[in-house]
Amino acid sequence: MPLTPTADLLDAAVAEGTGLGALNVVHLETAEALVAAAEQAGRPVVLQVSQNCVAYHGALEPLALACLELARGSAAPVAVHLDHAEDEDLARAAVDLGFGSVMFDGSTLDYAENVAATARVVAHARTAGVAVEAELGRIGGKDGAHAPGVRTDPGEAVRFVADTGVDALAVAVGSSHAMTERTAALDLGLIGELRDALDVPLVLHGSSGVPDDVLAAAIRAGMTKINVSTQLNKTFTAAVRDHLAAHPDVVDSRKYVRAGRDAVAAEAARLLRLFAGE
Repeated sequence: MPLTPTADLLDAAVAEGTGLGALNVVHLETAEALVAAAEQAGRPVVLQVSQNCVAYHGALEPLALACLELARGSAAPVAVHLDHAEDEDLARAAVDLGFGSVMFDGSTLDYAENVAATARVVAHARTAGVAVEAELGRIGGKDGAHAPGVRTDPGEAVRFVADTGVDALAVAVGSSHAMTERTAALDLGLIGELRDALDVPLVLHGSSGVPDDVLAAAIRAGMTKINVSTQLNKTFTAAVRDHLAAHPDVVDSRKYVRAGRDAVAAEAARLLRLFAGE
């Protein structure tokens, strides 16, 4: 089906009161797995390519173009999103390439600088009808920082959305990036306050560290876009390790990479159903 704008998927999720799975791509095999998961679950998905992923591959275009083609060829609605871009030029490049949305992360800047930079990205994205997600204040765990006590202030969030014109906002409510144990506790009351105060969808980063029941409660409280990366990386790596242990003589990398791809497809489909309340 045609490439789906991220804004359309967000609007539908808000109307349904469901969560929209936004799952990170690391390489082609994970992108293939995530599209397969959406088709298996009968649910939409957002393929996320992060700035770190772009740096790993050395350029935006090769993996991005592959994701866009996979999205166009999918039987399920698939959007493509740039995740955690701290580089304004990279965000503009993703817009120009045809991404359905970009996240500009100015959370390390002071408030005024964050607003100014985010607004510049929004202005460029508007020319192409592309949605922009932003982050107000640093969510714990990114780049080695661990700040579980960080929380988004609803009043400041309202002002930030008005000052920038963003279409979605990543908020700090107790999650932390790159957690390998699912032990995070979310501030469900704050999620409700933010939902009531803002007229844009809320985004949960660091969802890999949040237990299933808490994720479901967060969606009921008002969270819409649910980002997952580390959990799927763990799944991929565990499947590859198991395959290599069971087949120590294997030399064809496609055989063990396929095991990782299949495992990610199954876990991602499970998560998409969870976010949909199924």
